[in-house]
Amino acid sequence: MQIIVNTVVLASLYSLIGCGFVLIYRASRVVNLAQGELMAMGGYFLFTVAMGLFKEPIPSFLVASVFSVGLGFIIYFFLMRFMAGESVFAAILSTIALGILLRGLITLIWTSQLWHPLEKMGITNASHTLVKDAVISTFGIVTVLSAFFIYLALFLCLKFTRWGLRMQAVGENPLLASRRGIKLHNYYALSWGVAAFTGGFAGMIQSCDAILEPGMVAIGLKTFPVVLVGGLDSLAGVIPGAFVVAIAEVIAINYISPQASEAAPFVVLLIMLLIRPWGLFGTKEELERV
Repeated sequence: MQIIVNTVVLASLYSLIGCGFVLIYRASRVVNLAQGELMAMGGYFLFTVAMGLFKEPIPSFLVASVFSVGLGFIIYFFLMRFMAGESVFAAILSTIALGILLRGLITLIWTSQLWHPLEKMGITNASHTLVKDAVISTFGIVTVLSAFFIYLALFLCLKFTRWGLRMQAVGENPLLASRRGIKLHNYYALSWGVAAFTGGFAGMIQSCDAILEPGMVAIGLKTFPVVLVGGLDSLAGVIPGAFVVAIAEVIAINYISPQASEAAPFVVLLIMLLIRPWGLFGTKEELERV
């Protein structure tokens, strides 16, 4: 039972980070390899807010979320906007450079010291016993619930709201969308803002559930196989992709070694590339485009 609980929590964390990859790719056809750094920035925003502005957890999370969204907009308007019309390779290199820049800023501003945001907010991460002596932490529960409600909100907004439908139109046919009066850059920026929020929020939760340190950007790297397994252009595919990778990682931890878990996501990715290169819910057309 504990293995199931650990898998669900880990898959929920990967789902939160992974949807940012898909949202940016579907809107602008850019593969954002700095999503792990955006995740870490969310954790550091939370720590900074809790240390200097608010001590209560809810206001701290809200303000840190606003900072994350703002960071996403800043990145697009001051960097990625100029990549419009450039080659895919140039855009990917820009996100790699962005990741290096953000990692440097993290070390420069917050140093490489380990931080504990919970201490600043005066709360604890209590453990809760489930059936058959399985244990889950408070922020493990928060991770699962956050993934559920954020995905529910995204699916409803993309299907029933004006901006959601326009974002899909921009991703499917930007030329036609621009001719219909849709401002492409606004929706590209929106995709970056939402991706920075979901990734940053995952970083906030993870920093409370474990610890805050620069090395947590590696979680974003391990999430990249998740979106490729699920399908790079499929938001719904992130969830099963996250569960496949999480199962492999948890099994590796419990039956092989903790070190093997670092390689497990990429082993799953290699197997998927051999069997179904476009992912579980992706399309062949998108594979050819990539």
